[in-house]
Amino acid sequence: MILGLTGRNAAGKGEVAEFLKKGGFEYFSLSDELRDGLRARGVDTTRDALIAEGRRVRTEEGLGSLAQRVTRRFTHGLNQAVDSIRNPEEVRFLRTLPDFYLLAVDAPPALRFERARLRARPGDSVDLPAFEAAEARELQSEDPAAQQLVATIALADFQIVNDGDLPALHDKVREVFRTAAGRMKRLSWDDYFLAIAEVVACRANCAKRRVAAVVVRDQRIVSTGYNGTPRGTKNCTDGGCKRCLDLAPSGSGLTDCLCSHAEENAIVQAAYHGVSLRGATIYCTFQPCVLCTKMIVNSGISHVVYRTAYPLPEAAGNMFREAGVTVRCV
Repeated sequence: MILGLTGRNAAGKGEVAEFLKKGGFEYFSLSDELRDGLRARGVDTTRDALIAEGRRVRTEEGLGSLAQRVTRRFTHGLNQAVDSIRNPEEVRFLRTLPDFYLLAVDAPPALRFERARLRARPGDSVDLPAFEAAEARELQSEDPAAQQLVATIALADFQIVNDGDLPALHDKVREVFRTAAGRMKRLSWDDYFLAIAEVVACRANCAKRRVAAVVVRDQRIVSTGYNGTPRGTKNCTDGGCKRCLDLAPSGSGLTDCLCSHAEENAIVQAAYHGVSLRGATIYCTFQPCVLCTKMIVNSGISHVVYRTAYPLPEAAGNMFREAGVTVRCV
């Protein structure tokens, strides 16, 4: 999950971030990106300096560039908290990633001013009217590279009002997390096994095409195969198959090809290890050819799922239908 944090000044985003970090989230702040840039140039990290630096970075590198920077450092498999999101384009970029949700944190103005006064950051306003006037300048702007808090908050998936104590805030964050977790997307079984097949295809040694097949029973992998020359012979990529390395036209010279197909290898490997394929499903990165169709039928496989269609004679499809094997392209 990627949980983005936005909201008005001193609303409590920092407390939310600390709670998420203690709960296992990896933390990144777009404001920290700006602070690092200012410090590298010897500039004090006042609020006005941060606002100006944000406008400069968005103008020179792109409106979503700060968000793009931090996502490059995400640790795969961990939940992420991305703090200080203040421009709609940062949200739009993050929405291109799976399971991103934006949380807006707010609180009454007088309470936020009191919090800002107590934390006493450089450049913070000294009275409530000045605080509200400074905030009004940050809420919206004609400059698309400036802070656009009103437009950013409007994109939030969740909003919480932080007007109580810390335990109350933590309860609200827990509720947001639980709701977001319930919305997280999982791969379907088809996409899961086809994604594994794509990885298996990386082991293929055929010089012309990389293909793979994964055979599954009861949602468990029982055999895999990829295309290439037979066990113990020279790899196709190393010169093992003259037909492939001569760039023979597709569909021609097949009797001279020394490479076994992925489906063929998956079925043969199961036989080699004494594994029955009766009633199994075979996931293929490409549509099986006629030869592999015959092997699939004779092996007892009941279902074929493939990713990419391939121009084949109608005989393959007819054979599957006659044998009662279901075929799906996903």
